[in-house]
Amino acid sequence: MTTSVMPPHAPAAETPSGRRRWLGMVVMSLGVSLIVVDATIVGVVLPQIVDGLGLTTTDAEWVTSVYSLVFAALLIPFGRAADLFGRRRMFMVGVGIFTLASVGAAAAGSGGALIGARALQGVGASMVLPATLSTVNTVFRGKERAIAFGIWGSLISGMAALGPLIGGALATGGSWRWAFGVNLPFGAALIAGALALMPETRGAAGSLRDIDWLGGALSVFGLGALVCGLIEGQTYGWWRATRPFEMGPFEWPTGGVSPIPVVLVLGVVLLAALVLVERARLASGRPVMLDLSLWRIANFRHGNLASSLISVGELGLLFVLPLFLLGVHGTSPIQISVAILPLAIGAFLSGGYAGKLANKRGAHRVVQLGMVLEVVAVLALGLTITATTSGFGLAPWMLIYGIGLGLTSAQLTNVSLAGVPHAKAGQASGTQSTARQVGAALGIAIIGTVFATSLGHTMTGRLDRTSVPAERRAAIAHDLRESAGTYGRDLHDTPGMGAAAHAADESLATATRNGALTTAAILALGLIMSLRLRPARASSDQHRAESTTAPDAQENQR
Repeated sequence: MTTSVMPPHAPAAETPSGRRRWLGMVVMSLGVSLIVVDATIVGVVLPQIVDGLGLTTTDAEWVTSVYSLVFAALLIPFGRAADLFGRRRMFMVGVGIFTLASVGAAAAGSGGALIGARALQGVGASMVLPATLSTVNTVFRGKERAIAFGIWGSLISGMAALGPLIGGALATGGSWRWAFGVNLPFGAALIAGALALMPETRGAAGSLRDIDWLGGALSVFGLGALVCGLIEGQTYGWWRATRPFEMGPFEWPTGGVSPIPVVLVLGVVLLAALVLVERARLASGRPVMLDLSLWRIANFRHGNLASSLISVGELGLLFVLPLFLLGVHGTSPIQISVAILPLAIGAFLSGGYAGKLANKRGAHRVVQLGMVLEVVAVLALGLTITATTSGFGLAPWMLIYGIGLGLTSAQLTNVSLAGVPHAKAGQASGTQSTARQVGAALGIAIIGTVFATSLGHTMTGRLDRTSVPAERRAAIAHDLRESAGTYGRDLHDTPGMGAAAHAADESLATATRNGALTTAAILALGLIMSLRLRPARASSDQHRAESTTAPDAQENQR
């Protein structure tokens, strides 16, 4: 009988030497850094992309979020595929797809083409991340485990924060297209490095029949509908339709109920169906994409929820801050990057120290400390930001936020996966990474919606108190909102629009402040989740005790 569970000690194809194993660790970390950088680099060059391709606010959100959405939807299926067919092989295929998609993004001539290329980048990224995470989880043991995750996390955190700096430097020296084109040589180098240094590991042998295609389809369409509804709500109306929606010959008319509630309900229904289908398949011994038995491990459950909430804050914040700086101060990309540089420094330094601190105090305590720092920093940013705040004014809070992010990122993965059986490493790491990417996509959708809605409403109210002709007020507020705030610079350059330009600056500050406070509230929920984490060793012992009666143990005895 085919089961969803592999033997608990599935052999690795290679047992690498100590030096080669650590060099392979560097290759894997740089591979993940490449795909993580691409999730954050867009924030800095986004204002240039909006101007260059004539994007609306909704288009800008899709350019940013479609990557995370596709990334999240395919992580679990490709995590399972990596277990079956080899994790190094999956890593190299993923890097190849990601690199080719990056070339397509660099050459994009329209918003639709760029969004499509970003979606294909998400496909490649969803192959890379679970392959590396499950390899690290399989190869390193004991005290080396915390050190390995510390290296993995510090490189990823530092590179994620350096993404805006790299993007700004490339965009300032040439064009936003270089932010994507630069991936070509790096991708080729990573494939060569993986062939030479990365160990090949896998679970038990299997075939395409061992992948749960139905579960994968429900996951893709359920998450897609949920994020689509959150992003498009401001375009088509949250309850009543504000404009017609067209898809081929089908048209949803205005005047009645908006299509958005229907899409959101559809997403919830599909995700509920996913849970029911996976539960039934697991009970009957068939392969599953989402192993619900993993959620009985307390640290895995709480760690995944915390991961999702952390990513909501990180990607949502990096979406709105560059738009604020450009709209109010006309800041160039490199100056935006310098404003975010303290986040990179804090994340890189604290991530490197997190492994040693975890061995002394426990990984769960490191996660909790990091979450406290994140909440404090973003709350302070939200309470202090004004229309006169510059990148230097953001720097102290971004440094504190970066320190917290570096402490949290690596060790949250460590403590979440510590109690997972080795044979399920790919599936568990795919699920854990999915939680992060779902949070990233939702973060951009939620924080982006708060930003755009606040921007439009605040600008309308402030224009009513100016001498701007009534017939122009609605158009100005609409243009500011639809341009993601970049229209504010045009107002500064237009004679006789001083009052409107000032109103735009104040409106951008209010919208950014509301986005930051919303982010702080979401991070506070993540902090609450992290307080329920327990020491990794206790979690592992508990799971081993529970596993003696689990379906996989029963199957292995047959």
